[in-house]
Amino acid sequence: MRSLQLFGDRDLRITEMEAPPPPAPGEVQVRVKALALNFLDVWGFRGMAFAKRKMPQAVGVEASGEIAAVGEGVTRFKAGDPVTMYGAETCGHCKACQKGWDNLCENVAGIMGFHIDGFARELINRPERLVIPVPQGVSFEQAACAPIGFGTVQHMLFDNAKLEPGESILVHAGGSGIGTAAIKMAKDIGCTVYTTVGDDEKGEKAKALGADNVVNYRTERFEGEVRRLTKRKGVDVVFEHVGAETWNGSLLCLKRGGRLVTCGSTSGVSTTMNLMQLFQQQYRIFGSFGCRIENIAQSLDKMAGGMTPVIDAVFPLDEFQKGLERLEGRKVFGKVVVTF
Repeated sequence: MRSLQLFGDRDLRITEMEAPPPPAPGEVQVRVKALALNFLDVWGFRGMAFAKRKMPQAVGVEASGEIAAVGEGVTRFKAGDPVTMYGAETCGHCKACQKGWDNLCENVAGIMGFHIDGFARELINRPERLVIPVPQGVSFEQAACAPIGFGTVQHMLFDNAKLEPGESILVHAGGSGIGTAAIKMAKDIGCTVYTTVGDDEKGEKAKALGADNVVNYRTERFEGEVRRLTKRKGVDVVFEHVGAETWNGSLLCLKRGGRLVTCGSTSGVSTTMNLMQLFQQQYRIFGSFGCRIENIAQSLDKMAGGMTPVIDAVFPLDEFQKGLERLEGRKVFGKVVVTF
């Protein structure tokens, strides 16, 4: 079967790999239909997995497909059902997994497509518990964006930051996959949304999604603009995933007692911060990684209800390089999807 595999730094090839055996008891076999690209894919492509990897490795951290076969004892799925899949090899037995907090698994074997073989292959066997049904009306391209593009945001905003209706929020990189999702989810509950973008065209698109105020960070200091727009009060929540370049400015944007939730560090992994400011202003900072399986189901329900992901471009598998280049060059507004 075909697979998109990483052979070394910046060496991705479409190649053949052995098809999986029939699914074992408790497993399902999924025929992959669509992959959604993420910065995790870019980091892996650049050789930034921060762990030893066995090469070649199938890439792809987020995907959707349909059930091709089911193993003995599987009751939730049948052949032909549309599904998406959880993107980490969790144990299912530890205390965190038993409580439904799969992203805190104590025995996780790795992130698929990053540390271990991922979803970029025509067929894959997965434990039934790590597969999520896709509601009617949600396309494969949309469903491929649920595990990270929507699930991560659902977990950040509602499990961690506890965003409430009517609050104010600053969403960084409003043109990114998770940025566009954060704007939509926040506006859906009546929040006032401030967002940063890298150019005016993305700013207009962000406004069309519902952003109330847009700041071009290349021409204006976002922290100054947000403080001006909020009459120096600041926002209730900052949705942070840029990292070192925006960290301290993000803190300055918060109200006293405000919450910052972060899931990324694309501009750098280290920074310094004013500890006196932290405790005097009583900020609350949440680190957020991935999501719970329930968050993916919640995301799919939102998609079925009309809150569809913003998809920038769709490429066939043999043009995957174009999608990766578009993402790496930060030319995207929303998600890039590759179809099998």
